[in-house]
Amino acid sequence: MTDEEKIKLEESEAISHKPEDEIVGDEKKEEKHGLFHRHCKNCEKLEIECAEYKAGWQRALADYKNLQNEVEKRRGEWAQMSEMQILSDFLPVYEHLKKAISMEHGTWNIEQENWRKGVEHIMAQFGGVLKAHGLEEIKTIGEQLDLKFHEAVGEEAVEGIEVGKIVKEVETGYLMGVRVIKAAKVIVAK
Repeated sequence: MTDEEKIKLEESEAISHKPEDEIVGDEKKEEKHGLFHRHCKNCEKLEIECAEYKAGWQRALADYKNLQNEVEKRRGEWAQMSEMQILSDFLPVYEHLKKAISMEHGTWNIEQENWRKGVEHIMAQFGGVLKAHGLEEIKTIGEQLDLKFHEAVGEEAVEGIEVGKIVKEVETGYLMGVRVIKAAKVIVAK
């Protein structure tokens, strides 16, 4: 019989010899205290093992919380990327509306003018939706060429404007926060 088994046997005999009524107050507390705090040969080893298990559990819990935070962060990035994709799909439609409205059509009769105003209103609403989702137009004309935001598609000699300044916008570029969704296509001074 091992030491632990002997201790358990002695404890059970001690409890069985005393009726519950005889164990009162401090005596009962001392017995419970004695049951859980008896010194055994492996006690230190078991305490170390217990501390190792506890530390391992705490590390696992911390790792799990970090994983949860990482997954939440990734979900936010995925949502933003899908939103960017959808908005970039709408940009050509918005661009074509802008081009259609900006073209000169000569004289407009009243019916055509009302149609034009309606389309301008739709375009303004469309632009408002894009802006509400964080899309901004990249500034171009008069700005210095910045390859992070602009794509030079041509050069033009213009007097009084320094080299590298943007003189015309061919296609509008868009930002969403700090990310470029579409680079602006521009013509620069040479």
